[in-house]
Amino acid sequence: MRFEALRRKLSQMEDAKESHSGIFKRANLKAGNIMFTKGVRTNGKKRIGVVPGVEIGDIFFFRMELILIGLHSQSMAGIDFMPMKADIEGERVAISIVSSGGYEDDAEDPDVLVYTGQGGNASADKEASDQKLVRGNLALERSLHRANEVRVIRGFKDATHQTSKVYVYDGLYKVQELWMEKGKTGCNMFKYKLVRLPGQTGAFSTWKSIRKWKEDPSSRDGLILPDLTSGAESIPVSLVNEVDDEKGPAYFTYVSTVKYPKSFKLVQPSYGCNCRDACQAGNSNCSCIQKSGGDFPYITTGILACRMPMIFECGSSCPCFRNCKNRVLQTGFKVHFEVFKTRDKGWGLRSWDPIRAGTFICEYAGEVIEKIKEKADGDDGENNDYVFNTNRVYESFKWNHETESAEERSDTSEKFNIPSPLIISSKNSGNIARFMNHSCSPNVFWQPIMFEHNNEAFLHIAFFAKKHIPPMTELTYDYGIPQSDETESNNMEHGKKKCLCGSLKCRGYFY
Repeated sequence: MRFEALRRKLSQMEDAKESHSGIFKRANLKAGNIMFTKGVRTNGKKRIGVVPGVEIGDIFFFRMELILIGLHSQSMAGIDFMPMKADIEGERVAISIVSSGGYEDDAEDPDVLVYTGQGGNASADKEASDQKLVRGNLALERSLHRANEVRVIRGFKDATHQTSKVYVYDGLYKVQELWMEKGKTGCNMFKYKLVRLPGQTGAFSTWKSIRKWKEDPSSRDGLILPDLTSGAESIPVSLVNEVDDEKGPAYFTYVSTVKYPKSFKLVQPSYGCNCRDACQAGNSNCSCIQKSGGDFPYITTGILACRMPMIFECGSSCPCFRNCKNRVLQTGFKVHFEVFKTRDKGWGLRSWDPIRAGTFICEYAGEVIEKIKEKADGDDGENNDYVFNTNRVYESFKWNHETESAEERSDTSEKFNIPSPLIISSKNSGNIARFMNHSCSPNVFWQPIMFEHNNEAFLHIAFFAKKHIPPMTELTYDYGIPQSDETESNNMEHGKKKCLCGSLKCRGYFY
């Protein structure tokens, strides 16, 4: 997470400097080098087998991440190896491999991987040649005889960023067979058959299932509805129950954004920017960027760079393009979600796609409550299971980069600047956000965003990924705790619910 925070900040800085230069940006390499220089890494000593802190199914978006956590130490080579202890000098065994489409691997079986050795590929200055039994190839051959465990990382094209790859840790395998055959170039290649150790959590098998569901949504076990939103969102949201016979949540009207009553006062006069095509990072004349503190909130890929006191997106009167990068919330989510029945927490939300840290999840849609009016009706909103309140106390955490690491003079404040409290009820109308459960160690956080409509700025609550989130992982956020001066202590006790998040930091309850 520290690497990713630094990479996002460096990308934001590069975007501001090089928005017109066309220079290929490699913020991931720069971030990795800074962390190596400062000694910020873990599991630096090579090992066979499990790497502490890394779970099967964990995802990564850069080879540099694999190196920093000690999962695979080679930035380019697909085979990582180490010498055996107390053995003859030079005896090495393979400890991890990356299979990501660079060679002719047979990688469709979730339990068996036929891996092609390294070397022999043609390049600009040499022709293809036979592979040699040296270095990584020799290490894999020794692992066949030693029968040691080999970590397997599989790489795929990132569906949401077509030019990028996503890597998934698929667990421990053993080399079972080795042979040589002619490749497409006519040269000899080593082939290694690796078999997955039984009893491990599914990882690549989950990705294969999701690929099938995307091709044919009706093939999803437990499918109730192929699209809970009835077309309100550009990407359908499946409704699934594999737990019991319940046919869906209680009825509600699906809306994709927040609705303010006409009388509501949490709006401010606002005017759009004067950018004529698309707002550019580093453009000091863009008033929307200036209102956000002078930094473009999102990097080129649409990822949130840093948490900010308030983000001002371009609104309806801004003349910039509708697909301007400063309209992330308004263009909707880009991830395929499913609402699913959990075993003990009612309905929940998860994704079919891998999610990068900083990815926009959704906004909290529903009806804005005027608190004074609600109290007069005997309901302050806190007894509503489907409510979001900016005035709650939320556990603080640091998500942004470390200032000194990015060589930047000032840090971006993570303390929100909200004009006055906002309560949104999604009990009767709402979107997928109403299904996100509480966790004391959440993988999603909220960020206030304003944008102009009819010359008034309205506040919206947007959710973003706190860290990389593997497919089929439940999405959760911290519900917060009511202010002590806002609810009497007996009511606070009455509003407590037992927390089932299972986190090591679980406080035992939530409201």
